[in-house]
Amino acid sequence: MMDILEIEVKFLLDDMQAIQDRITQLGGISEGPVFETNIRFENASHGLRKNRSILRLRKDRKTTLTFKSDANENDHQFKINTEYEVVVDDFAMMKQILEALGFQQEQIYEKKRDTVMLHHTTLCMDTMPFGTFLEIEGSKENIRDMVQRLGLVWEDRILLNYIAIFERLKKECRLPFSDITFKNFEPFPTNIRDYRFLLA
Repeated sequence: MMDILEIEVKFLLDDMQAIQDRITQLGGISEGPVFETNIRFENASHGLRKNRSILRLRKDRKTTLTFKSDANENDHQFKINTEYEVVVDDFAMMKQILEALGFQQEQIYEKKRDTVMLHHTTLCMDTMPFGTFLEIEGSKENIRDMVQRLGLVWEDRILLNYIAIFERLKKECRLPFSDITFKNFEPFPTNIRDYRFLLA
């Protein structure tokens, strides 16, 4: 079985509309916005987290089961993971199967995502409960090219995943919850734009 590498970078957006307009000018066509519900699973020993791996069940237009692990590549320019993903028919049944195998629900996280395929890259405009981001996925060369086309500053890229960003924000702001849901953030209107230093 071949390893599948996921290569990406993120950018924090101050103006989502400006980026959407620029992508449209470049010929990008949106697949249409979706609302995602993600469940991150763990085993009893929390071995997945210790090994820098993620087992995730996601529901949007379809249901996907994903396993990600650190690709162990000595490259500090990009976030690189080994990723295995499969589409499954039934979100609730897959959750039961994972629990029957000894995994437990560790965390829920939500996002609103608008995806565009453009110039051999996948562009994901993400609205998280704590901020808006652009995620660019593809080959290293195509990612750098897209960053330039969009007028973004390479040095501003983010290599953290959303869970890691939230954990830093939770500690800094003493947020009393672990699930990254829009409802949880309603009494605590917190935006990562006010804490950019956490993204370094």
